[in-house]
Amino acid sequence: MKSIYILIPLVVVCSISFSQTLTVKDQETLQPLESVTLSSSNPEVFTTTNQQGQVDITDFIGADTIVIRSLGYKLQVLSYERLSTSKELLLVGSDVTLDGVVVTASRWTQTQREVPNKVTVISSKTTALQQPQTTADLLALSGEVFIQKSQYGGGSPMIRGFATNRLLITVDGVRMNTAIFRSGNVQNIISVDAFATERTEVLFGPGSVNYGSDAIAGVMSFYTLTPKLSINNNPLVTGSATARYSSAANEMTGHFNVGVGWRKFSMLTSFTYSDFGDLRMGSHGPDEYLRNEYVIRLDNVDRVVTNDDPQVQRKIGYNQINLMQKLRYKPNDKWELGYTFQYSTTSNYNRYDRLLRYRNGLPLSAEWYYGPQEWMMNLLSITNTNSNLAYDLMTIRLAHQRFAESRHDRDFNKSTLASRFEEVMALSANIDFVKSINEKQKLFYGVEGLFNDVTSTGSNKDITNGEVENGPARYPMSTWQSYAVYANYQFKPVQKLTLAAGVRYNHYILDATFDTTFYPFPFTSATISKGAVSGSVGAVYNPTPKWALSLNFSTGFRSPNVDDLGKVFDSEPGAVVVPNPDLNTEYAYNFEVGAAKVFGEFLEVDATAFYTILDNALVRRDYTLNGLDSIVYDGELSQVQAVQNAAYATVFGIQAGFKLKLPKGFGLSSRINWQNGEEELDNGEVAPLRHAAPLFGITHVTFTAKRVNLDLYAMYNSEVSFANMAPEEQGKTEIYATDDDGNPYSPAWYTLNFKASYQITDFLAITAGVENITDLRYRPYSSGLVAAGRNFLLSLRANF
Repeated sequence: MKSIYILIPLVVVCSISFSQTLTVKDQETLQPLESVTLSSSNPEVFTTTNQQGQVDITDFIGADTIVIRSLGYKLQVLSYERLSTSKELLLVGSDVTLDGVVVTASRWTQTQREVPNKVTVISSKTTALQQPQTTADLLALSGEVFIQKSQYGGGSPMIRGFATNRLLITVDGVRMNTAIFRSGNVQNIISVDAFATERTEVLFGPGSVNYGSDAIAGVMSFYTLTPKLSINNNPLVTGSATARYSSAANEMTGHFNVGVGWRKFSMLTSFTYSDFGDLRMGSHGPDEYLRNEYVIRLDNVDRVVTNDDPQVQRKIGYNQINLMQKLRYKPNDKWELGYTFQYSTTSNYNRYDRLLRYRNGLPLSAEWYYGPQEWMMNLLSITNTNSNLAYDLMTIRLAHQRFAESRHDRDFNKSTLASRFEEVMALSANIDFVKSINEKQKLFYGVEGLFNDVTSTGSNKDITNGEVENGPARYPMSTWQSYAVYANYQFKPVQKLTLAAGVRYNHYILDATFDTTFYPFPFTSATISKGAVSGSVGAVYNPTPKWALSLNFSTGFRSPNVDDLGKVFDSEPGAVVVPNPDLNTEYAYNFEVGAAKVFGEFLEVDATAFYTILDNALVRRDYTLNGLDSIVYDGELSQVQAVQNAAYATVFGIQAGFKLKLPKGFGLSSRINWQNGEEELDNGEVAPLRHAAPLFGITHVTFTAKRVNLDLYAMYNSEVSFANMAPEEQGKTEIYATDDDGNPYSPAWYTLNFKASYQITDFLAITAGVENITDLRYRPYSSGLVAAGRNFLLSLRANF
């Protein structure tokens, strides 16, 4: 009998310890909130709510301070004792806060108050309302990243005057940049599925201390959906399905994701298919943008035919598939293992800007298209929580990626279709640690190893008889390796002040073997083996909880890659780029100062000013090959050029914005970006920097009620005159409007847009909207593609 009395309290204690389930909801709508973060430093615990807003708080037992955060809601700080007395927690909606959470700054979760860098977060809530077609469009909706599009199947971000291989892309902490990321516009960002993205962060300024080469002006980090574990003995089944239509390109998109979770194991599957037709431009704007004619092949002859609707950009449609599978295993509170498989591919898609070029009154190209852009990633992640001398938390990421792309072009009324095929196999290993030295000091450190194997081939096909022969490859057969150690130190001497410093040493090795069958290179191989050092130092001062002042100095670097060293391609009519084995690292030096202030509970204002110097810049300049300054390339005498360390560039600018909470559920917010950049020319003079975008921004008027979200917003872009264009942009007459002097220029533009979502039931929501309400015809700066005209969209989403 005595044993029974002893057993009863034990059973009660065990049942309590295994049933600490908290449900987090929106205070106004009472809808469960997914991805709310709960964290404590003692014990060191970090977790998020599932799709049903539920979270097991058992691991927080004994915690005096549990910080609860969610983007768009007020911060709450409670003890475990307080949380454990309630089954529900209601969060109050508020975009006016300085208490956001970011990961990109140090590769570990931190509050924005602790980070001297400017970091912008785009939530899944924003994605659900705005319904971006691609992740490039998702970044543009932030109002802080400028997007260039050479064709419909693309989107090349510009940040603080730089782009392409001077920006870094990461997916779930793994770098996506490869050894063939070029200085011209790159489209790899669209391989990431916007529907499968849980959270997006953009770090502005150099991020090389944590991410290495290419992180000169910014890091764009995409965090995909996480499989949710069940917090009881019943399987947790969650998921969603979305169907979307938009009118400007007759887009049809379908998406679903479904997850099943048990206490220790969970899995998630995500799939998206999109089909985009030819894009219709607006009806009011420059006539130069109209697509008056295009090329077809009829009876084995290329013919120029009149476009029956010049507002439709013919032959630019494409389709895309995205697939993701995730597995998660958490055997106990200390260990967690995850596996991710991602695959993305497109159909062929035309390089629209190249189809607009003319020579002697006829199109230069009859065909110019990219083959399918394929990306596959296998990622194994291991996380360990174990307070010891070396670390409190450790994460290991082992990744294998495969990239495949190709380009195909044929001149008008010529029979040879030239094709170039590239494939990159990328391996990466990162081991990251975080160690709390004491309450005031924290250390983040890690090691990294990267390996890229580049395979490049070429062929020439006679389309009249189908015969195929070997052609010159775009790149040499190459390998690129990088090995690094890095560390960040955080010190809080007083509660109001956070100091941060970081350093990284990187060693890179590039080996290339050149084929001299088609071009008489004076070398058959090249090797670069050099080191690079980068660092950062910064401070954040919070005089009050509603003030944040930051100061940061950081350096970034870009080591020469295979595209820099070994590419052979036509950069423009009459010019050909050839390999140059004598290259060094380029460095960026960035200084920035920021301030943010919250007034009451209704207004947040922030601004960041920056100045960046790019030294020893890798740029394309005139060159000689075997003593010749010109060679015959594709039947045309072309000026020889090569990438060289031959210039410097400077960029300075301001990023600013505000959020105003108005009565009755209304809100007003705006972001504005201005930058000015210059680059050194061959003759020592300076000229505007190509990737320094014009002034641009976005302004929102919003309304939120229990089941309704409304957003009326404007996107805008200032003019780039002929005098303020980079020299290489001045030569692209085919993509620009014509000013009064007959010179190309990029006109200013703005669009008015409206989005609305309604939660029909707890499980069903509808989103509708109109983009470019005034049907303006405009082309963003440096883009080949004319933007969509008036675009109606409708999306239906079901959650379960």
